[in-house]
Amino acid sequence: MTLEELAGEHQTFGSMEKVGDALEEVLSKALTQRSITVGVYEAAKLLNVDPDNVVLCLLAADEEDDQDVALQIHFTLIQAFCCENDINILRVSNPSRLAELLLLGAGGGSEQPADLHCVLVTNPHASQWKDPALSQLICFCRESRYMDQWVPVINLPER
Repeated sequence: MTLEELAGEHQTFGSMEKVGDALEEVLSKALTQRSITVGVYEAAKLLNVDPDNVVLCLLAADEEDDQDVALQIHFTLIQAFCCENDINILRVSNPSRLAELLLLGAGGGSEQPADLHCVLVTNPHASQWKDPALSQLICFCRESRYMDQWVPVINLPER
């Protein structure tokens, strides 16, 4: 490994942390603005009715979920739809952290939603989404597509 490769890997890790922080910020704002849709079926319904209003799609799965064939088929269909409609997609590798963020933001209830595998962030008002965190996520998705990584995987930082 050369020094340049080592520096590149360190820079990528640092940017991944920033992307994780930006995602946390976007999710907390979306929760307060009630512009979030949770669940594979709810997401599919919203994508069918109003795809132009969706600004970000999160797909969350851990190693156990990777063995669920039905879920992987749903993910493939959602990814294809999002790519066709220019919706940014991120894959979250630690759904438990995503659940913590969504439950804490929703009032800290102890009852966990049944399906956190797909989360959509919608655009409630265009003026409110001139948000640096969302812009950072969109740029990260765009840069990943330029490198032929259509669904980048990120790891939300633990707190």
